[in-house]
Amino acid sequence: MTRSADPRLGAYAVLAALALVAALGLRRTELAAIAAPFALFLALGARARTPGLRAWLELDRERALEGDIVEATLTVRADAAVDRLEAGLALPDGVELAEGRNPVALRLAAGEERELPLRLRCTRWSSVEVGDVWLRARDLIGLVRFEGRVDRRRTLRIYPTPERLRRLLSPAHTQATTGSEVARLRAEGLEFADTRPFVAGDRVRSINWRATARRGSLVVNERHPERNADVVIFLDSFAEARTSDEGTLEHAVRTAATLADRFLARRDRVGLVAFGGILRWLEPGGGLVQRYRLVDALLETGVELSYAWKDVDVIPARTLPPRALVVAVTPLLDERSIAALLDLRARGHDLVVLEVSPEPFLEPGRDRADLAALRLWRLQRADLRARFQRLGVAVATLDEVTAMEEALEEVRAFRRHARLAR
Repeated sequence: MTRSADPRLGAYAVLAALALVAALGLRRTELAAIAAPFALFLALGARARTPGLRAWLELDRERALEGDIVEATLTVRADAAVDRLEAGLALPDGVELAEGRNPVALRLAAGEERELPLRLRCTRWSSVEVGDVWLRARDLIGLVRFEGRVDRRRTLRIYPTPERLRRLLSPAHTQATTGSEVARLRAEGLEFADTRPFVAGDRVRSINWRATARRGSLVVNERHPERNADVVIFLDSFAEARTSDEGTLEHAVRTAATLADRFLARRDRVGLVAFGGILRWLEPGGGLVQRYRLVDALLETGVELSYAWKDVDVIPARTLPPRALVVAVTPLLDERSIAALLDLRARGHDLVVLEVSPEPFLEPGRDRADLAALRLWRLQRADLRARFQRLGVAVATLDEVTAMEEALEEVRAFRRHARLAR
């Protein structure tokens, strides 16, 4: 804790010195009496002791969703009496004060401890440090100021609020383990597929007695089994379009978090590839622990400047298992991510592209040249989408008008027609 003097203390010292010099030079005792109060102030200021301030911060949780209220308790203590103590908690971006006073001024007796309740609202997904406490106190006459910073920072992870989805994407291929997705193959399951004549080895419980009575021979039901799928979320973090408040990366992370949450709820195995200046990946897995791993990895994703060319060979092979559904969330702005997605499709991966449109973050000019450039840019992006679609890749655009549910319905419709065409 640092100690600093009020500017008035220096003025008092000058006045006291001048009064004493004048008293000695003029031999006037009344001038010495005038200097006495200033000298008293100097003596009291010099004897002011550090009050011994301490502070602690407690949060009721370490993880929260956007919009949640986090209960915080700021505790301050002074070893010596403090006539006026100002305590404030520095709030990072993404956290704001919902209820309480911050900063707050109070008076503490010697050895007194005071708890200050605060309610913090989480406004934006991020991983932040909360607990930077600033303290300021004055002596009894207000001439000496004590200031200090107490580092009680704790990590608060604010998760994106997942959107509501009625249906998810169905993969082209499922895995061998049990899940909630109806597989296309025929085996033991609950979903009816077709009927066929009875053969040796069929179970008696699979006999369709009504069809058997009509045909005069044994007929059995065929069913689709319920299996799970491997889903890999491909998050493009090479580039983004943004304004001062938000950008395409925020929307991409929120979309990826929603998909991860919903696929895990369907008992699928979900992995992550954050493809950008810094490569991050998680191998596919399931359960609550995997959900926390995925969201924590998404919170750490940022746009990192890099001029190095990267392709899918830098991604570990186990991160992209065969027959996995790859859902790419990308603004389609960087050639490296576009080339990597085309390469994944060429290698036979089941690929879906969710384009986070950068157009809402553009500020086009008003002259004819700027408008012509904007039309040309839109044509280039339409040609890029058509290129993916010619390869059998469904592309849906997420913007201010199109919600995720609507975009996924476009993807499902395209994949149905693409399969019929094949």
